[in-house]
Amino acid sequence: MKKKNPSGDKLCKCFQCGKTFGKKSSLKTHMRSHTGEKPLSCTVCGKTFTHKGNLNRHARTHTGEKPFSCPVCGKTFTHKGNLNRHARTHTGEKPFSCPVCGQAFTQMGSLVCHARTHTGEKPFACSVCGQTFTEKGPLISHARTHTGEKPFSCSVCGQTFTQKGHLNRHEIIHTGEKQFPCSVCGKRFTQKGNLKIHIRTHTGEKPFACSVCDKRYTEKGSLKIHIRTHTGEKPFSCSVCGQAFADKRILRCHIRTHTGEKPFSCSICGQVFSQTHQLKSHIRTHTDDPPS
Repeated sequence: MKKKNPSGDKLCKCFQCGKTFGKKSSLKTHMRSHTGEKPLSCTVCGKTFTHKGNLNRHARTHTGEKPFSCPVCGKTFTHKGNLNRHARTHTGEKPFSCPVCGQAFTQMGSLVCHARTHTGEKPFACSVCGQTFTEKGPLISHARTHTGEKPFSCSVCGQTFTQKGHLNRHEIIHTGEKQFPCSVCGKRFTQKGNLKIHIRTHTGEKPFACSVCDKRYTEKGSLKIHIRTHTGEKPFSCSVCGQAFADKRILRCHIRTHTGEKPFSCSICGQVFSQTHQLKSHIRTHTDDPPS
């Protein structure tokens, strides 16, 4: 269907959605969004596309070509859109703002994800257990808890991880780098999250409250363990005797009663112990004044 715009040029109109185009070829390409037709295929992997531009961008994943470079830092990109988004890390521009709370974002995708914190929408569901997520990325990571897939491996020790972030944190163990210092006491940490928790020892902040007894904690993990004192849940069981525990750390200590392992040694006399509290009590025999 064709009609004329005010300038006298003919416009091609989509009979399904009403959108208009200046060229018949543009309308033809647009119609594929309705029909699902993907006539353009990649000669390397066979993946199909509706637009030639999308095929060209995809082809760069095979060739490694990155024709779009940042004039500030020189970083290169396969897509111009990715370069535009990256440029905002230099300019600080955040053109996408939330109409509810006003928080601004550099990318429209980030705003869309953020909006779900207001609506409560979780459109990505796990096909195995039904757990839902606000973003696709966390769903992909979660799915690995079912499949056991650990695609990220440490180049030093070979340990594998389900998430790239977990690998990054692990690698610091090998480098020994502690790049996050406490501004109060100077103590340094390998992870920013650990520093954040540590700072609460100075501020006294305990943001995690038990909904049953109102007891508060500095860490979410500590609250989770505490809640089991109300529910009676003991998810960690000993493979030797079957005894169950609410805290994984207590299970580790218990296992030493079977293995006889004593990993804690006194730096003064060399005596070894299976538990840290035993070592602390022992050290006092060297430092405390004898009874009069």
